[in-house]
Amino acid sequence: MLLVATATANEMKTAFGADAPAVEQGEVAEYELNGRKLLLAVTGVGMVNAAMVAGRLLSQYEFDGVINIGIAGAHDIEANPIGSVAFAWRETWPEYGLLDEDGRVDPKAIGFPLAEVDGTQIWNRVKFNPVNDAKKMNVTLGEKWRRASSISVNAVTGDTSRAGWLKTKYSGDMENMEGFALGFAAVQAGLPFLEVRTISNMVGSRLEQDWDIKKALKALDGIVKTLFSG
Repeated sequence: MLLVATATANEMKTAFGADAPAVEQGEVAEYELNGRKLLLAVTGVGMVNAAMVAGRLLSQYEFDGVINIGIAGAHDIEANPIGSVAFAWRETWPEYGLLDEDGRVDPKAIGFPLAEVDGTQIWNRVKFNPVNDAKKMNVTLGEKWRRASSISVNAVTGDTSRAGWLKTKYSGDMENMEGFALGFAAVQAGLPFLEVRTISNMVGSRLEQDWDIKKALKALDGIVKTLFSG
């Protein structure tokens, strides 16, 4: 069985359609799609919610892998246009560590790594192997899906200077609020992990023309159809 998590009930509903069971925040539902057994889970927005749900479910069920589906912002909407799809090869949590007077964070300055997995210390980054992990979970990556370095934040980036620093410092392609927590949990559990998101906005912009959440939500349906097409 695969764990498929979204942050919101709306993302889950648009991704899986009316035939799937309705799942609200904090709830789960078993669902079979094209012969695949899935546990659908709505975590709630943010890394605290995502981490709590991941910890609870990973202790209660035996999974063959974890998939995170949702919407995200892009740092460059020419490279990753609104409505396009990207999958993460890396997640960074830029807020973990020591905050200096300029608003920069050094993850190693406090001296406490988040964890050690297979002899490697994890500070504020986790790396994934999406192509191999997709094969392990027997799911399909879209041919036109883009490979992205993702950044998980506790507060959506609302100004261009902060967005520019995050992109430069962490080579960020997209921004979300749950991916690091779910990916970190999967890596610690030794499970394959896949994070696939549709682009809804330009990171740092509050301009109306740089946002289209409806378009991004509509594209979630295509993610599910592709992943479970085999």
